[in-house]
Amino acid sequence: MAGETGAQRPKYQRIADDLKAAIERGEYGPGDRLPGESALAAQYGVAPLTARQALKILRTEGLVETKRGAGARVISFQALRRHGIERIARQQWGTGKSIWSHDDDRPMTVETSVDSAPAPVHIAKILKLEEGELVCTRSRRFVVQERPVQLSTSYLPYELVAGSAIMRVDTGEGGTYARLTELGHAPVRAKEEVRSRLPTAVEAEGLAMPLERPVIKLCRTVFDTDGRAVEVNEMTLDSAAYILDYTFDL
Repeated sequence: MAGETGAQRPKYQRIADDLKAAIERGEYGPGDRLPGESALAAQYGVAPLTARQALKILRTEGLVETKRGAGARVISFQALRRHGIERIARQQWGTGKSIWSHDDDRPMTVETSVDSAPAPVHIAKILKLEEGELVCTRSRRFVVQERPVQLSTSYLPYELVAGSAIMRVDTGEGGTYARLTELGHAPVRAKEEVRSRLPTAVEAEGLAMPLERPVIKLCRTVFDTDGRAVEVNEMTLDSAAYILDYTFDL
């Protein structure tokens, strides 16, 4: 079906487009209040409900935040730039730095829980484990400026990491990859798969985001010097909170 353009687009979409263009031009800066529903309805000659739909589009896309009685304001949160290759390089964790510190210098709160459980079927397949074999699970929620931005769960073979600092909430300087190196399973290769979909109700609640806004799903598998998969990390990112940055040498 051909895309809708110009007058063919719904009125609420045209209003949303105008507001997005105004934000991009800098007419409304971070924290600035947008015209309210009544003002937009009068300006465009539409019903207040139509104006409300336009503002909802901007909220869904992560451009504005709305609070009861305060109207819609341009969001002041600056997206994190996730450097997909450099952040997991040895010179990062090998010198005692955390992976996420490469992305942004703002303070980040990490809520972590560690457990052991039978590996989910798809994880067991990647890690080449037997059905029901245990994995160490490290589940985390990352919060920046009081905004949840990412959920993640790492899976590692339990027999590989049992009794090590990887089973603790605080793994120490350099994190999990530095501890794997100490265990004789230094990470030397990784691959990431990236896709996008709408969040589940649990994901939307954990990220405090609308159900209508897509999330970015990343799955990273890390291999040691013997080619063995030693970690699978499944990540869920608020798509409005991140820019994925990949830099390659050609």
